[in-house]
Amino acid sequence: MLNVDRKILKQLIVLATPMVISQGAFAVMTFTDRFFMSLISPTHMAASLGGGVAAFFCLSFFTGVLSYANALVAQYYGAGQWHKCSRVVTQSLMLCAISAPLLLLATWTVSGIFEWMGHDLLQVQLEQSYFLILMYGSVATLLKTSMASYFAGIGRTRIVMIADTLGVALNIPLSYALIFGKAGFPAMGIIGAAVGTIVSTVFTLVLFILFYLNRQHRIQFKVSTSFVIDTVIIKRYLRLGLPSGAEMFLDIAAFNLFLLMFQSYGVVEGASAAIVFNWDILSFIPLTGIEIAMMSLIGRYIGANDMTKLKQTITAGFLLSVGYAGALAIIFLTFRHSLVDLFIKPGEDYQAIHSLSVYMMLGLASYTIADALIIVVSAVLRGAGDTRWLMVASVGLHWLMLLIQYAVIKLLDFGPRISWLVFVCMILSAAVVFLLRLHGKKWQNPDVLKQVLDDN
Repeated sequence: MLNVDRKILKQLIVLATPMVISQGAFAVMTFTDRFFMSLISPTHMAASLGGGVAAFFCLSFFTGVLSYANALVAQYYGAGQWHKCSRVVTQSLMLCAISAPLLLLATWTVSGIFEWMGHDLLQVQLEQSYFLILMYGSVATLLKTSMASYFAGIGRTRIVMIADTLGVALNIPLSYALIFGKAGFPAMGIIGAAVGTIVSTVFTLVLFILFYLNRQHRIQFKVSTSFVIDTVIIKRYLRLGLPSGAEMFLDIAAFNLFLLMFQSYGVVEGASAAIVFNWDILSFIPLTGIEIAMMSLIGRYIGANDMTKLKQTITAGFLLSVGYAGALAIIFLTFRHSLVDLFIKPGEDYQAIHSLSVYMMLGLASYTIADALIIVVSAVLRGAGDTRWLMVASVGLHWLMLLIQYAVIKLLDFGPRISWLVFVCMILSAAVVFLLRLHGKKWQNPDVLKQVLDDN
């Protein structure tokens, strides 16, 4: 039986609940946009998945680096160096500004990938439109990531929940109006979905800024003295954050290329993938809320040099994540036919899409718990500064999966069911590798942890 410290469990629940709600709100927003697209056509739904993943790919490196502010701020907070927390924000804002020209280059480079992958011509046009508009708002997305990571790092996860939830509350009716031409707006289709996302992102960012400039917060964290270039902090930020950014970028690149190859099977396969990953996002993204909360607590206890509470946090994190994922796995398995049918309109492709999607839902139910295990281990190792191992292991596993998928899809010409089976097996294998690292002693070595906290 697990020996769970109730105080630590309660602390994690209090910290994680707003983040789960916040990340869940984002999942609902993405889910709703794709549902709206399914009401137009399977091609629109597939395009919203392809274009959205491509935009996430372009942002992934910068998001990975900037989101390390969570652990960095938490470490300073745990060490009692509160004035350095707000300085981390200033350094992250400068990194956002530097990223702008690189994002333009990425947008220009990636925009032609849909046609190169052999997608249906109409799907290519829709994917490009959706992708380009999302990239127009990319700097606002990165600024929002920086602010959310900061508030998570100091334990103010309720602020993140409020801002994100209100952003989604704006997004859903606005996107509906823009997509279908309601409330005086013209019917913009998939472009309306992208515009609604950007508007809600900017709105959420404004809310974060208002919370950050609140008088009580300004005084407590010495915000007025934080607007300086701090080379010590930025060096540590980059030393620990760059591996996280490289990991996210290369992982997303591998996943994106796999998804685009899978969609090259045809519209039926693209629509099926969109349906299954729509349900996947409702499990995976709320789990990242637990990951963010755990990273904050782990970083705090690393900063305070409290290994006892750190280990208790790990146990509590496994209990919450696996419990949540297990419940969802049962739902996915039991109600897979009904969950799939929610996104399919009767028509000539109904039976083909239904059959493949139901098969893929079995895989989703199989790897949901493995995802939860990977997320908990990632939170622990990232909070403890073991970002280089995470980068090597995660990137290696993702690109191995991509090479195998290339052989399965392009060289051996196996069908989508074999491809999906390979994908599921790779996630299960990754969970085993991550658990072995967690049970090892290297990341817990006092000398290694001392180097993580070193500002030099």
